[in-house]
Amino acid sequence: MKKLLFLAASLALTPATFAANPAAAVQTMKGEILDMACYMGHGAKGPKHAGCAKGCVAAGAPMGLLSDSGTVYLLVENHAGKKAKKAYDAAKNLAGAKASVTGSVVARGGIQAIVVDSVSKL
Repeated sequence: MKKLLFLAASLALTPATFAANPAAAVQTMKGEILDMACYMGHGAKGPKHAGCAKGCVAAGAPMGLLSDSGTVYLLVENHAGKKAKKAYDAAKNLAGAKASVTGSVVARGGIQAIVVDSVSKL
């Protein structure tokens, strides 16, 4: 009986354990690709800032996605191979533009990020 109760308790906690796991399922999000240096420094975004954003990202500034819901996600390169690196590099070319980004959404240490699998201009 004790073994059965332990098994039932373990199974009941399993969904909560998986829900708390920081590695989330692959999602597609839409929004503006930001250069985080200018966005965090002085709120720069939008079409008027696109040229600067592309330059900053090309020079190594981190990228983010300002989602349509208003949440900002850090964009990070997927280290799973050359195809994944190409997707991240393609996002750099879309800095300052609206885009659709697909990847795993993760949260660690208070930062939300998307591990970029693919990106396309909207």
